[in-house]
Amino acid sequence: MQNQEFRGKVAIVTGAAQGIGAAIVKSLSEQGAVVAALDIQQAKLAALALEYQAAGLQVQPYAVDMRSSSQLAAVVEQIEAELGPIDYLVNAAGVLRMGSICDLSDEDWESTFAINTHGPFYLARAVAKRMIPRKRGAIVTVGSNAAEVPRLQMAAYAASKAALNHFSKCLALELAEYGIRCNIVSPGSTDTAMQRQLWQDDSDKQKVIAGSLAGYRTGIPLGRIADVDDIVAPVLFLLSAAARQITMHNLCVDGGATLGV
Repeated sequence: MQNQEFRGKVAIVTGAAQGIGAAIVKSLSEQGAVVAALDIQQAKLAALALEYQAAGLQVQPYAVDMRSSSQLAAVVEQIEAELGPIDYLVNAAGVLRMGSICDLSDEDWESTFAINTHGPFYLARAVAKRMIPRKRGAIVTVGSNAAEVPRLQMAAYAASKAALNHFSKCLALELAEYGIRCNIVSPGSTDTAMQRQLWQDDSDKQKVIAGSLAGYRTGIPLGRIADVDDIVAPVLFLLSAAARQITMHNLCVDGGATLGV
């Protein structure tokens, strides 16, 4: 369904070269938004942008390292100069480093937080400074249901997403007086490259749905792994005027896996 309110509006989407980020780029641009697609994977990002541009969509690639405050500040300035005032920001970039706490390296921990938590802070700060004088804008951050419950082998990821969730709510509180809304969409298991790196074969998909007593994980009550469109729809809803009275909210999209925590 076309939402005319996105037409001609400028949106930044991070993690744009694959997975949930790429799907959000596609959907927003199909709705008529001018999308600044950010990712560190330069070649993959450029190829994706060319594909979308060939289809008549307005997608501009910007290769950037989410760990770099200076790069993110500079790219926000560049986007505003080239595309216009930023109306929307979607923080979708993320990395997953698996391993027990005793086996995680300093680099595993630091890199996870640098991309999953520090980068969204740097970018949101730069964008918010532009949105505040205009007194408009919406920010949606892609979190994870792993922020809500402990997970074996996922301490760095879960902790970084928990910090990101709370930062996003603090950001929402500070920006509310300017009419800028900030919300979180927290996916559960979703069929992406990140999810598939945890699987040995397709039978593992059913194991995720069934859950694991040994791993202290419930299954998925709705009986299915999400696809990226299941995540894109709530992101676009929270960006839209249909959610104009919603801010500081964490919408968990996990088929009931965290039992509504």
